[in-house]
Order: sequence, then C-alpha cells, then structure tokens
Amino acid sequence: MEVPSIQTSKLYAAFVICGLVWAALQTYIIHSFGFLWFTAATDGLLSAILLSCACWLINNNLRYYQPGKGSYINLFIWCVALAGICTAGCRYLLPLINSDQIYTGFLAQSLTIRFFTDFLAIGWMAMISLLWFSQLDQKETLKRKTEAEQLAREAELYNLRQQLQPHFLFNSLNSINALIGFKPDEARRMIHQLSDFLRGTLKKDDQLQVSLTEELAHLNLYLDIEKVRFGHRLQTEISCDPKCGTAILPSMLLQPLVENAIKFGLYDTIGEVTVSIRGEIEDGYLNLMVQNPYDPQTSKPKKGTGFGLRGVQRRLYLLYARNDLMETHASDDLYTTIIKIPQL
Repeated sequence: MEVPSIQTSKLYAAFVICGLVWAALQTYIIHSFGFLWFTAATDGLLSAILLSCACWLINNNLRYYQPGKGSYINLFIWCVALAGICTAGCRYLLPLINSDQIYTGFLAQSLTIRFFTDFLAIGWMAMISLLWFSQLDQKETLKRKTEAEQLAREAELYNLRQQLQPHFLFNSLNSINALIGFKPDEARRMIHQLSDFLRGTLKKDDQLQVSLTEELAHLNLYLDIEKVRFGHRLQTEISCDPKCGTAILPSMLLQPLVENAIKFGLYDTIGEVTVSIRGEIEDGYLNLMVQNPYDPQTSKPKKGTGFGLRGVQRRLYLLYARNDLMETHASDDLYTTIIKIPQL
C-alpha cells in the first residue's frame, strides 16, 4: 500500500517535531541534575536520534506489513528489541563523547529508566502507525470496492441499453420488407427514419443523462417508424409542462415504456389506439406518465411484464438505488406506467 506523498510529508514532519521536543525535554531534565548544558544537550540529541530511528523503522515496517490477530506478539517483541538497541546505543556511544566519571555513573544508573521510556515511546508509535495505516488501507479497499461496483453498474446499464434495440430493429426490417413490394416509397421513407433513429442511438450511447427535450426528439424518431408500421391505427399525444424541457433523465428511458404501450395497445386490437405521454415537475421530481388502452380479455399486463418495464426499473435502481420510482396501474381499460426521476 502506497501512502500519498502529502500524508507522508506530514508524517515525516511530525517525526522531526516530536524528535526535537523529545531532545529538548531530555536536555532540560538532565541539566536539572546539575550537568552542563553541553553534556545535557549531547545526551538529549543522541537519545532523540536513536529513538527517532527506531520509531521510523517501526513505522516504515507497519506501512507495508499489517500484523494479523495472532501476530501482535511479534510487534511487542520488535518494540522491546528496538528499545534495547536504543538503550545500548546510549550506553556505549555517550561515554565516547563525555567520559566524565560522574556522568558515566549517572548514565549507568539511568539505563533502566531509559529502556522503559524508549519502550513506551516506540510502543505508542507502533499503535499510532498501526491505526494510521489500517485506516488508509480501509479507505483504499473501500475506494477499490466502490470503483468495482461502479464499473459493474455501468456494465449492467450498458447491457440493458443494448438489449432494447434488437427486437425493434428486426420488427422494423420485417415491416420494410413487407412494404417494398406494394409501397416502395413508404419503405424508403422508413429506411431513412430507421437510419436517423439508429444514428441518434449511437450518439446517445456515451450519454448517461439527457434533457427531456432531447429524449422526446429521439422518441419522435422511434414513433415515426412505428406509425409507418401501423399506419393510422397508431396515434400519439405528448403533453409536457414547458418547465419539463430542461429536466434531466437517463437517456433512452422513454422508448421501452412507449414500446410496451404500443405492444399492449395495438397487438391485440384492430382499431385505432392513442398512446399518451405526459410530463410535469413536482416536488423535485420529473413525473412521466405513459398511458395506452388495452383489452383486458386478450391482454393481461402485470407490473414488470416483459423486458421493457423490467429493464427500466432495473436502470432506475442502478442509477438512484431506489425501487419506488416506477409504478404501473391497469384500470378502466387503460394501462398506465408512471416513473419519477429525481432532479438532483
């Protein structure tokens, strides 16, 4: 695990400050025993350097190695060993600088206190480092988990969007094939409309959110194709509050709803069918309602029937983590689908 450079700089700065404070405090304490400032400063500075090296070593070790639940005894042994090394360093290095018998006697008598003081300091550093790097590791793990979930969510959204097109494309091609023989002009017009629709779909592939105005413009391309297929039998009514034009919603969200309405409205009837689309802004939500008549004797719509509605509900959950943004109603020979898009 790599520590960010800014955090590492702060950590090293804390090492330096603590080392200086430790050296100053130990210098003052030794001077209070009657030793000269030079002797006290030498003792304090050397002790602080040795202790800082031990703290840096334990900190650097814990940066790359996090002990398990059964390995804390190893950390304890490390602290004891480093405290012993610091004490031994003072015992053999300080007499080389100051060989005064009174001072060396004082040094020998203070070794036990020096050992336990160094052990406590190194132990505190070990606990602080353990907590510090454990938190960093948890943050990195959470970040990787979030990124992985985001990639998985985007992949699923992409797959959902890709599944919307094939059956519509096949139906359009079948209709074009049927029109070529006796209505070649209609067939050519439908080919142009289909190419415009597919071109718009390709442009929308990289757009996660679009305005309602853009969504309706793309939806009209789809409806133009369906009107060629079904002729006068398919009528549409689009009624949206002017304030809704700039509202944001997931791209290509309306098409499967309208396609579902056409399926239940026209496939089991022979008369004219009007599919209505209404939109309004209310309490911070863009409310969209798609309605179509249906024959309850031949058509039995259910909540989530078919891939279209299930795909829309799944997309809304992946984007907003909510399952209450879509609802369907069937009453009085009218099938209604309502979706609510939060306007963040």
